[in-house]
Amino acid sequence: MRRRQTTLRTGAVPAAFDGAAASYDALVAADPGYHRHLRASALRMGLPGNGAGLRVLDAGCGTGASTEAVLNAAPLAQVVAVDASEQMLRRARLKTWPPSVRFAHCRVEDLPSAGEDGPFDAVFAAYLVRNLDDPDGQLRAFRRLLRPGGRLVVHEFSVRDSMRARAVWNLVCWTIIIPAGTAASGSSALYRYLWRSVRSFDGVERFQRRLLDCGFTDVETRTMSGWQRRVVHTFLARTPSGNTTDA
Repeated sequence: MRRRQTTLRTGAVPAAFDGAAASYDALVAADPGYHRHLRASALRMGLPGNGAGLRVLDAGCGTGASTEAVLNAAPLAQVVAVDASEQMLRRARLKTWPPSVRFAHCRVEDLPSAGEDGPFDAVFAAYLVRNLDDPDGQLRAFRRLLRPGGRLVVHEFSVRDSMRARAVWNLVCWTIIIPAGTAASGSSALYRYLWRSVRSFDGVERFQRRLLDCGFTDVETRTMSGWQRRVVHTFLARTPSGNTTDA
């Protein structure tokens, strides 16, 4: 029974977030760097003119924390925010948003069939790529959704290249994240999955190579401050100025 409770596969992640939606905002608010770091990554998109006349895709918006970060960086942009978890998205929609923000309930893989096709000037993907069954396929799909020269910003955990980062991640998970998440939601499955998925995700150098292999250019990485230094990163990339629409 214990094994079934704490085992979670990638395909079951949206349903697990449905179960955690009611407590999610309170849990992330307990991390003083969570919202600040999302805003830092969104600002690194470098969108001109406060985003006026630009379209931004917030891929995997959850309860809207990343959407708020995008609006902080580009308050005049048109933002399409999508998530596969119905309950997380319901919480996001309950918040106050300007008319320039539109939400869609779908997997990012199904975005075109939901009527939310590109082109976009930027894609912001926070804590998403690690949870995808086919990250390469989705990164290529993002490239096709972007205008030539468009910016992809991936805000994500990556600890495999740093022994210190792995040790910090293990410590934070087992002393704070897993106990607090279990107490709030009644299940440890999602939080144990979080711990495992971060440990097994690409290192910084491997993910940079993955972006290049998927057709992006100008790939660079910046990290965060506080305990998340070398644990959470902003991965920046662009589509080539002569972007093609290969399969």
